[in-house]
Amino acid sequence: MERKIVYLVNPISGTSKKDGIKKLIEKETTSRGILFEIMHTNAGGHYQLLREKIRAEHITDVVIIGGDGTVNQVTQALHELPVRFGIIPLGSGNGLALAARIPTKPELALSLIFEGSARPIDAFMVNNHYSCMLSGIGFDAQVAHDFASKASRGLLTYTQQSIINYFKATPYQFEIKLENFSFFSDAFFISIANSNQFGNNFKIAPQASLSDGMLDIVIVQKMNKAKLPFAILRQIRGNNKLQQLVEDMTKKNILYFQTPQITIRNLKLAPLHIDGEPRETADEFTISIMKDYFLLIQPA
Repeated sequence: MERKIVYLVNPISGTSKKDGIKKLIEKETTSRGILFEIMHTNAGGHYQLLREKIRAEHITDVVIIGGDGTVNQVTQALHELPVRFGIIPLGSGNGLALAARIPTKPELALSLIFEGSARPIDAFMVNNHYSCMLSGIGFDAQVAHDFASKASRGLLTYTQQSIINYFKATPYQFEIKLENFSFFSDAFFISIANSNQFGNNFKIAPQASLSDGMLDIVIVQKMNKAKLPFAILRQIRGNNKLQQLVEDMTKKNILYFQTPQITIRNLKLAPLHIDGEPRETADEFTISIMKDYFLLIQPA
């Protein structure tokens, strides 16, 4: 089938200028004789007109130029349509793109759109919230809430907010319910991961796969705060292997395990983020994987 591409540019994501990207897209796509159109993303997530356009004009590819929040919004709106999704990462963290080994340089990411292969990846639901990358409850969500309120949204701002919140952090109380087992934990945060990282190659769930039908759960339990950075560093370096949960519950600072579904009772109403974007919290979260949810263009 002849390819027809819609490029969706988020005009406010990340810190980069968009004019150069548009010129690059026009030059490279035209040189390959591929029909295309450049459109802006919709801040409210309303894509009915684009849905109709995809059906009427037989659009084959939707390429998202933006960050994880934009990827979340667009794939949620269009996932059931017969299109492939591509990413040219221009967000603050670009967690999903990095997990999928999509280059961060626009020229290389665009080349991948033309030369890569589209493969299905998973997503998951947190109550009624859709997530395609990584969501969290607690400390990391508080960072996301504070980060969202800042005028500047680069890595430096994110690091500053992380440090400020680290010194203020206190554990939250959770009850974790699995299919045949439940337990309580005082934890600084819980990450629910489909991709392996928050972004910027901060790999909180090193074993995570985008397409294995499993959620990777990381519970950073209460510990002496002086130990916290070192425990997280061990985790992101992959030195905490997937663990026997019952044995490790009382011994380990960080619990790391996989499951297709989990329920978390949020006893102290810890804050929530979905793919790095702050969301309203709840007193209980039911979280479940959605296997092979959409097609993503990735390196072969």
